[in-house]
Amino acid sequence: MARKKRTVGLSEEEAAEQKRLYEIYLTAIRGQVTNLLENIEFADAPPKPVKKKKKIIRQTTINLERVLH
Repeated sequence: MARKKRTVGLSEEEAAEQKRLYEIYLTAIRGQVTNLLENIEFADAPPKPVKKKKKIIRQTTINLERVLH
């Protein structure tokens, strides 16, 4: 029907039948999506946020006088 609609066009009866079939199709797709969503199970709890550790930079001072002498 889609090809005929593009090339020749549909009569009123054919257009009504196409609309009816399209509604049946959409109802089936919606049912599949609803069924899929209802059957989803969460296996684990959501992950806890990771606390970022502060980086501690230790500065070492070198006494150049001691190194050179």
